[in-house]
Amino acid sequence: MLRLSMNKEYIKWKLKELRDNDLNIELKNMSDKNELIENAFGANLAFGTGGLRGILGAGTNRMNIYTVRKATFGLVSILKQGSCVAIAFDSRIKSELFAKEAARVLANCNMKVYLFNRVSPTPLLSFAVRELKCDAGIVITASHNPSDYNGYKVYDSKGCQINPDSADLILKHMGEIDIFKEIPDEMDFDLCLKNKLIIYIDDNVIHKYVDTVNKQAFNEGSKKLKIVYTPINGSGYECVSESIKKRGFNYFETVNEQKFPDGRFPTCPYPNPEMKQALELGIRDLIKTQSDILIATDPDCDRAGLAVRKKDEIRILNGNETGILLFDFICMMRREKKLMPEFPVAVKTIVTTDLAKKIAQNYDVHMIETLTGFKYIGDQIAILEEKGKEESFIFGFEESCGYLSGTYVRDKDAVNAVVLITDMADYYNDRGISILDRLDQLYEKYGYLMTYLGNYDYPGNEGLSKMKNIMTNLRNSSFLSKDYLHEPDMLHADVLKFDIDNIGIAIIRPSGTEPKIKIYYSSEGCDMIDAEKKINKLVAFMERMLN
Repeated sequence: MLRLSMNKEYIKWKLKELRDNDLNIELKNMSDKNELIENAFGANLAFGTGGLRGILGAGTNRMNIYTVRKATFGLVSILKQGSCVAIAFDSRIKSELFAKEAARVLANCNMKVYLFNRVSPTPLLSFAVRELKCDAGIVITASHNPSDYNGYKVYDSKGCQINPDSADLILKHMGEIDIFKEIPDEMDFDLCLKNKLIIYIDDNVIHKYVDTVNKQAFNEGSKKLKIVYTPINGSGYECVSESIKKRGFNYFETVNEQKFPDGRFPTCPYPNPEMKQALELGIRDLIKTQSDILIATDPDCDRAGLAVRKKDEIRILNGNETGILLFDFICMMRREKKLMPEFPVAVKTIVTTDLAKKIAQNYDVHMIETLTGFKYIGDQIAILEEKGKEESFIFGFEESCGYLSGTYVRDKDAVNAVVLITDMADYYNDRGISILDRLDQLYEKYGYLMTYLGNYDYPGNEGLSKMKNIMTNLRNSSFLSKDYLHEPDMLHADVLKFDIDNIGIAIIRPSGTEPKIKIYYSSEGCDMIDAEKKINKLVAFMERMLN
């Protein structure tokens, strides 16, 4: 039996002649299908610091032009009259449509909009906000989610994802808006363009971004490194290929089936460079061309995955392994070239490997820990900037393949990651060793720490309730060592830490973008075999607690 309010909202949508005909068809097909109606109208799509993210379709709990319009009008409510906003979009289904709709809402509210005219990486949006001196930024993306998802992220004037207070204000204003009324709608997109309320961003901004990213390289090596790259049908190809070309690498192959933007992701249903499946075609080309490394970027090009070939061995590195390799390389290069600042600072999240702390200690780098989410790393850069110590920041990373070595943006940057990885691999290649050799050296020096990410899915509206119950039960466990809802030195977050004696550490949090609970496992052993045994015990222990 449908709740009256839910059914009323469904009927309101169904009786409208919606501007996206796909929605009209979907609403018609929902008739008498209570489960579909409940999933689409049983809640409002949540807006948080990561903006909106949800399944495409009709309804208040879905991504469509109307939820985009509502979120954009919510953003208008926290901006000053006459503000300027930059907008980017990735290759996902309806991304361009949503971007133009957001631009149109802003323009009809007498705000100036700078809009990219083609798919663009998320970090490029962060750069454009700063470069064009905008008051805010919007990027249409669902990052690495499956193809039936899309999303909407908001950035502040510093190019950083908005803080919780701003997100709460937008959400509050969204709750006061009728999705079909109140939002100014007089001018269509073309008229907004004609009146110069919407302006397409000049390509010079893109070229300046690439040149700025390329300045993060340290090594003037032989450039004999052989590279395979895949943007996984996302937004990365243009900027990555331009960067590689300008830096003089001649051996650069792109996975043909995944080269061009395609929001269906036909070769890879889950376009996440952390997952082996997303790298399969790249590994095929890595072997075929006898190249040295494979780099994959996700659809909005803010995450980068890495696979390395050493003779007949192919190894996929996880985000922690790539992160400690890059951190060590940056510290080594800065020290060697006398580029280390007086008070060097690196930033990692609480779920990122603690080996980074040991590397920081070795190079006399101050390590800051933040909550999960790169926005918190961006916040730390902003704090340094306010203190006039922006140059102190040397590296920030998180285990989910997010990296940043510069201060030109306030978000993770996969184009930057490509520059750093190729720079590092070329350096070691010229010295007759591979990245894998260097990784073994780091493990020998700092300890054998194995990490593993467990994803536990709880789909549907029932799943949200189940996730809340699980977190409540875990809070009452005698094994709990830290509850970040009550941590005095950090922003409060729904995150729990379990430190199991002689086995390892597990950090648990509900995902902010998907209906799942994530558990970050780490165990240290006397060698990798020992570390693996411990982490298997830890996983089994925590999964018993989940159930």
